[in-house]
Amino acid sequence: MTGHQDETRAAYDATAELYASLFADRRLEEHPFARAMIATFAELVRATGNRRTADVGCGPGHLTAMLDDLGVDAFGLDLSPAMVAHARRAHPALRFDEARMEALPVEDGTLGGVLAHYSMIHTPPEELPVLLAEQARVLAPGGLLLVSFFATEGPAPVRFDHKVTPAYSWPADRLAELLTGAGLIPFARLLHDPASERGFLDAHVLARRT
Repeated sequence: MTGHQDETRAAYDATAELYASLFADRRLEEHPFARAMIATFAELVRATGNRRTADVGCGPGHLTAMLDDLGVDAFGLDLSPAMVAHARRAHPALRFDEARMEALPVEDGTLGGVLAHYSMIHTPPEELPVLLAEQARVLAPGGLLLVSFFATEGPAPVRFDHKVTPAYSWPADRLAELLTGAGLIPFARLLHDPASERGFLDAHVLARRT
């Protein structure tokens, strides 16, 4: 996994401040579907009684802060040192650490929730099951995962030129199958048209650890 992760880290390090200026201050005001799914996720995490939640691939930390506002004990993890540094400056009351998604610095079965908001889109398809298994590992039984991604209506993942570094869109059914294979139960999904030039749908899938 080292090659593409090194490229992804370097790309986001180089664009961290620009990325934050474009996305971190908007707090999803322009994305009501994503905002609704994150709020639902937080409510379900609170209901488990275990509010400890990782924002995996947290970027500039704006969603970690949103989760904190929604009443969960959120902390952020990201591959990019520049993103982590920005998040710490922007949200000094919250915890942010560098981490690789295939080796999260979290004990087995200790989290009530994991948020992966478009944070696995740069992962080659053959490596995605490892990341999902790692997210399942850190969730307590009954814990929740919300994964958001670009969805394609075709039968297979599609590689495309993301503005930061190459990324992949996924058929929602296929990604749900991978979640099941990782020991998670997908139980809700939302697909909507972002009216983007790429032609992909925005997708959000909620899953629960068995």
